[in-house]
Amino acid sequence: MSLLRKAPLNLLRAFEAAGRTGAFSLAAAELELSPSAISHAIRKLENLIEIRLFQRSTREIKLTKEGEILFEHIQRGFNEMQQGLSLITADESRPLRLHTSPSFAHQWLLPRLGSFIRENPNIDLRLSASTDYARFEQDDFDLDIIYGEPAPSPYEKIPLAVEELTPLCSPLLADRLQRPEDLYAMTLIQCDVQLYQWKGWFQANDMKPPRHYGLRFDRSFMAIAAAVDGLGVVLESNLLAEREIASGRLVCPLLKSTSEIHYIGHYLVFPRHQHMHFALEVFKTWLLNELNLAQLR
Repeated sequence: MSLLRKAPLNLLRAFEAAGRTGAFSLAAAELELSPSAISHAIRKLENLIEIRLFQRSTREIKLTKEGEILFEHIQRGFNEMQQGLSLITADESRPLRLHTSPSFAHQWLLPRLGSFIRENPNIDLRLSASTDYARFEQDDFDLDIIYGEPAPSPYEKIPLAVEELTPLCSPLLADRLQRPEDLYAMTLIQCDVQLYQWKGWFQANDMKPPRHYGLRFDRSFMAIAAAVDGLGVVLESNLLAEREIASGRLVCPLLKSTSEIHYIGHYLVFPRHQHMHFALEVFKTWLLNELNLAQLR
């Protein structure tokens, strides 16, 4: 008899809940059982497979090395079952709720969203944008695309594209920007919420940062739009300004003569638990493919 046939589903559910919550009492509340019932179920599972899964003390429980391995695979199995059930039940109609940083939504995501909708006409996608972190439990978001390194949390995080910051301007202004020193005579556009700003770029190129900047914005998409209109030179990500560069509305006149700043600007964050939306993996796969990051699935 296989080990899977020896271990009833209710024992595996008790183990998964205890491993995820880190407490018999929390697992019991979730499964509407008593803590002693959870403890008994896990003891029975350990006896069946003859492996100790938890280290127990008077104050806490902790997965053993073998328990961690089993937990990872069982949780993956529950996720797969949840997605399958969701596909054939009313859960399929629940919208996939995505939260994202405003400039990423405006500059990169929205222009590509049509392809996702065409490929997945049965997924109802709801999009919200703000500079705050998504509150997965309170606001029922499924995914978050954030700008900057995420704060420590129990959530899964995937770094997205490596971005390059370089001076960008309209083709007309580029004629006046032949060498890095020409920037001192230009109107410099700054985005105040950017991780790396003009001061850091000048320092990276062994140049003294100017004291005055002509225009300041609190959103990258506004700074990019100002540069397209010829109002000055913006230091911006090649990812966010991808369309403007591809169309020729913005150019990179100093790309070959200066040191650029490379960094991971955006992260995909989402909770990993058995109640995640069935379409989460669909959207994640699409997003990573669009960013040429399919190997991170």
